[in-house]
Amino acid sequence: MPAVYDNKALSRFELEAEGGLAFANYRLAPGTVIITHTETPRELRGRGIASALVKGALALIRAEGLKVVAGCGFVAAYLKKHPKEADRAV
Repeated sequence: MPAVYDNKALSRFELEAEGGLAFANYRLAPGTVIITHTETPRELRGRGIASALVKGALALIRAEGLKVVAGCGFVAAYLKKHPKEADRAV
């Protein structure tokens, strides 16, 4: 699966998969990235693409030394299911 990309111009993390584009919108606050919404094309749902998107976004956030705020239910559920990934969560 391709890598997650930070599309700073649109303030979202993106993941191209199987001809579609999954994305996670975010906004910045001092020292944090607030992920406000995740979306996966309907035809790609149920294949782990959204989880791969969030995992990649968290890696990018971690690399920048920032914290993440789960502003959407999917990210909150992902962090609860993967506590080792929650090291950057606020």
